[in-house]
Amino acid sequence: MEGRIEGRTEGSNDNETADVRRFWGRLRLPGLVDVHTHFMPEQVLRKVWAYFDAAGPLTGLEWPITYRHEEERRVAVLREFGVRSFTSMLYPHKAGMAAWLNGWAAEFAARTPDCVHTATLFPEDGVERYVREAVETGAGIFKSHLQVGAYDPNDARLDPVWGLLAEAGAPVVMHCGSGPAPGKHTGPEPVGRLLARHPRLRLVVAHMGMPEYTDFLDLAERYGEVRLDTTMAFTDFSERFAPFPERERARLADLGDRIVLGTDFPNIPYPYVHQLHALEGLGLGDDWLRAVCYENGARLFGLPHF
Repeated sequence: MEGRIEGRTEGSNDNETADVRRFWGRLRLPGLVDVHTHFMPEQVLRKVWAYFDAAGPLTGLEWPITYRHEEERRVAVLREFGVRSFTSMLYPHKAGMAAWLNGWAAEFAARTPDCVHTATLFPEDGVERYVREAVETGAGIFKSHLQVGAYDPNDARLDPVWGLLAEAGAPVVMHCGSGPAPGKHTGPEPVGRLLARHPRLRLVVAHMGMPEYTDFLDLAERYGEVRLDTTMAFTDFSERFAPFPERERARLADLGDRIVLGTDFPNIPYPYVHQLHALEGLGLGDDWLRAVCYENGARLFGLPHF
């Protein structure tokens, strides 16, 4: 893997744009599909950035935001990179926020056609109603953040929601691993219980389940609808505190049809292209990279092949 890349704060430049486009061009892809990017109301995003700036307790790390731009510029950066489809991952940290966030995300998707309509949820009264409304109005992916939300995915209020989402075939990107810091309900055990009851749930494990990589790979092997996103995994930044086990690399190849590109843009402490180089550095071959960086995500979102 390449040497450490220092984080920047000015965002992308022409050289990085060329590097990203060269990456997918060499693979003969039409671009990238990124299932894990963040767009949210400005007042919420500013608070998220302030949290990272202060090295909050869920990170405890120096975490410079590389793409600290206004919304319009952030969208433009992804388009310049050649990201054909992306998401607006957003999440509540308390009750009463999710329905409002979903309303904002629906409006964002309507004015940003290359963004998959994204929604979120929280264990609270009314959650089934607003999740059903999101599905019926076209939400193509949901975000669940067990660490920030501090909730058990097996909360009884969520049980009908998981059934609804499984029936609809809507993917759910879930931050359920215990990185960068464990939460009360993170780790593979609560997710294993959830999947035992809802085996058809299209669960996308964020960050490859970092740092419990092995356990979440086990769940992906056990349940055919489980996927893992690459967000921040394998990068120099994450390898310092949650290295991916070398002994598990062959399993990445075996599950190559269910690993999807995610990056955490714009909230990453290094250039976007470093995530791509980190995946390339795994040495799993061009077919694997093509599947992870475009084909699997396109299939998940029902996009045309190429």
